Amino acid sequence: MEGDTTVRRIKPFGTQQYVAQDNNGAQDRCENNGYNGEPKRKPEVNLYLLREGLAASLVSVFILVLWALVHLSLQQLVIGKPTGEFNAVRARQHLEQITSAGPRPVGSQENEVLTVGYLLKQIEDIQVETAAGPHQLSIDIQRPTGTFSIDFLGGFTSFYDHITNIAVRLEPKGGAQHLMLANCHFDTVANSPGASDDAVSCAVMLEVLHSLANQSTPLNHGVIFLFNGAEENVLQASHGFITQHPWAKQVRAFINLEAAGVGGKEVVFQTGPENPWLVQAYVHAAKHPFASVVGQEVFQSGVIPSDTDFRIFRDFGNIPGIDLAFIENGFIYHTKYDTANRILTDSIQRAGDNILAVLKYLAMSEKLADSSEYRHGNMVFFDLLGVIVVAYPARVGTILNYMVATATFLYLAKKASMPGHGGGRYVRDLACATGVALLSWFVTLLSVLIVALLVTLLGRSMFWYNHFYASVCLYGAAATGKMILIHTLAKNLYYGGVRLVELGDLYFDVSLLLWCCSLVWLTQHGLCSAYAPMLMVAFPLATRLLLAKEFKHRGASAKYCVLYLLGLALPYVHFMFLIWVVFEIFTPIMGRSGTEIPPEVVLASLVTLATIFLSSFFLHFIYLVRSTKRIMAGLGFVFTIMFLLVSCGLFFPYSGDLDSPRPKRVFLQHTTRTFHNLQGEVESRDSGLWINSFDYTGMQHITPHIPEINETVRTRCREDRPFCGYPWFLPVKFLSRKNWYLPAPEVSPSSPVEFSLLSKEETSWGTIKMTFSVKGPSHMSLYLMPHRGASLSTWSFGDGTPRFDLSGEYFIFYSHGLDAPTWTFWFEIQPPADPDPSGPEGIVSVAISSHYFFGKDQRTARLEEMLHRFPTWAFPSSWLTSTVCFTWYYHYLRTDQTQHRDKFHIECYCGKALEEV
Repeated sequence: MEGDTTVRRIKPFGTQQYVAQDNNGAQDRCENNGYNGEPKRKPEVNLYLLREGLAASLVSVFILVLWALVHLSLQQLVIGKPTGEFNAVRARQHLEQITSAGPRPVGSQENEVLTVGYLLKQIEDIQVETAAGPHQLSIDIQRPTGTFSIDFLGGFTSFYDHITNIAVRLEPKGGAQHLMLANCHFDTVANSPGASDDAVSCAVMLEVLHSLANQSTPLNHGVIFLFNGAEENVLQASHGFITQHPWAKQVRAFINLEAAGVGGKEVVFQTGPENPWLVQAYVHAAKHPFASVVGQEVFQSGVIPSDTDFRIFRDFGNIPGIDLAFIENGFIYHTKYDTANRILTDSIQRAGDNILAVLKYLAMSEKLADSSEYRHGNMVFFDLLGVIVVAYPARVGTILNYMVATATFLYLAKKASMPGHGGGRYVRDLACATGVALLSWFVTLLSVLIVALLVTLLGRSMFWYNHFYASVCLYGAAATGKMILIHTLAKNLYYGGVRLVELGDLYFDVSLLLWCCSLVWLTQHGLCSAYAPMLMVAFPLATRLLLAKEFKHRGASAKYCVLYLLGLALPYVHFMFLIWVVFEIFTPIMGRSGTEIPPEVVLASLVTLATIFLSSFFLHFIYLVRSTKRIMAGLGFVFTIMFLLVSCGLFFPYSGDLDSPRPKRVFLQHTTRTFHNLQGEVESRDSGLWINSFDYTGMQHITPHIPEINETVRTRCREDRPFCGYPWFLPVKFLSRKNWYLPAPEVSPSSPVEFSLLSKEETSWGTIKMTFSVKGPSHMSLYLMPHRGASLSTWSFGDGTPRFDLSGEYFIFYSHGLDAPTWTFWFEIQPPADPDPSGPEGIVSVAISSHYFFGKDQRTARLEEMLHRFPTWAFPSSWLTSTVCFTWYYHYLRTDQTQHRDKFHIECYCGKALEEV
């Protein structure tokens, strides 16, 4: 440490730069720190200032120790010894058996026969084993058919036919009137074994069912275990159960088990709506709690492009629930690497312990029987390093938040009223210092974004995808260095002659004020996440008050610095956990968020914001050190070296390392497209490999390995064709506008789609009703594009009202299980009010794409040859598709010179083309 008086005598505030009051009153001198007149000189005391190296060391050690604690808590999957109620070894055996079938898309033998057969066998064994006990177990295989609309991925309509649900009802032998629901799904996306998403949850549920059924004490209420077989088809099976199954009417609450990553801890990231008793049940019962209301509000804001069955149960069943998901290692989510061996047995144990305990608690709870009585209100909930969960009603949180905010404003008001701060001097000082802090944040963010832009222009985007800490060194060093530079300039140029200890005190108040303002804003908007800034205000304020005397008499002494950092430890370690969650979720998401979102901007912004938040209560340390030259030099050196290394391409974004893969996601579809003109003639027909990159780098790193995939074969959107004329599986063309199309031989699936126009008629209310039939594979996408002046008025989907118009287009997602009948649908279209004087024009274009995700039709020789050429660090998900598009037109019969419409005719010359399909 270094004494202040050992270097120079720091003059009190205002000893040189301020003028006395004149007859007109005090002058406003914000530019001179707001002081007027000649204040009394304060007595000289030996106040300590921080040495530069010591300050950097203290802060660095503090951050690193807390970050290590966060990671240590994440690795501690199971706390204490298992009770033996849940057998993780047996659950792992279920997991390995389910995933041994391979990918399980809806409609495949692997999903509809093999997996269903295995699950039924295990459930029937449990039924026999527990027949003499106090419970009865009923099994129902449901094959629902239905349709609904959802505002996910911009909005679309879904239709499903004969998909599979296995519903198991466990209840006392006397029956149960009220039921809990536990849900998992055993289907997968194409080309992924889906161990974490979501076979492990089904394995856990099988073992939980076994444990509950073998209890000697009967449950008060029943539990439904829903093994749903069509979640990856955008939540279809859960909709079929909750809207059609007779047991659904007795369900009072649910627990949904999901995954957005592979292994680790399952986190509660959604609850409700309202019904705080569910959170209280989790807090009371869970053996290894892991929950955050921040995750809930971030997820429900829509910034994460994902959804779960929670939405279906909530919106269509009007029941509350708890949503849990594995979130770690999202890099291999929905890839071939999502295998059973990557999920630790301890992860299964902790999930099983938690689910079993919470289900048992709820099944015995009196609140389940009359949940409506406890419905109102929300809960603030968060865990502290996975050890305990803190939960309290949102209304209590509001009171607590305002109490902390009031205490903060009283603290600042008291300082403003202290002798020597008359005439609003302190308020002006605080306002000016706040302006400096906000300016430093803005300039820092802008500077880092410029660096991110340079990295993008150099073609090094996503270098951090496989080297996360490289982004911390580059963007974090730039952000920290810029903030220190701005405050150092302010200290030396703007605050010349002002006592550094008083500046340190002032900038602590600035940090406190800014956090307090965010606390009030979040509370005013009813966000439960306001607890986070509440912690960031309450603990520093209490610490400051306790250390006020020490700071006043000794300045930045060793005792003060250590105790100050200890006072910040709890809010900071929790905030760093939240930062970990953000990066754990959003870093992998950048690898599947499409070609339009610049990932450097996103990650650089996140790193900068994390730096700003973490540095907030260290700002006053900048003013308590004698110099910051060496700190800035060190940060500048780190930034320069990292920028050079990134520019040279040292950090490759992807990795095929089996221990820690970071695959690049590419979608390949071998497709044949047929387009018909207004006369029903084939306008164009082509075949090729349609290639989509689902991250920003496009084919930049693939082209050196496969030279023919280059910019010369980039596609362009045909606005006159539905969805640009390409076979989109889901309506995500807004995410991936960069596509490539390589010519390839025509595809010839063994079971081609059969598409027919059954009828067309004019209704008495002036619309044209068109009815179609389709027979094809288990997954098809229907695109409708009304032409100029025409509009869809009603259809056979959803509630009958066409919804979610995507720039004049409508997307209908179709899937079926085994032995589904021909799909028949209709729509009515309102023709234009006035004819086109140039002649007949299209009224509507209808296209349908069939997707072959499994079986012998999934691959072709050309596709296999291309797949083998991809590098090991790429994950090309591939299948076969065929697309056919028709356009129908109308014309008017003229009866007089005014072109009055006597009769409307819809013409379709597509009979031959339809027969060809």
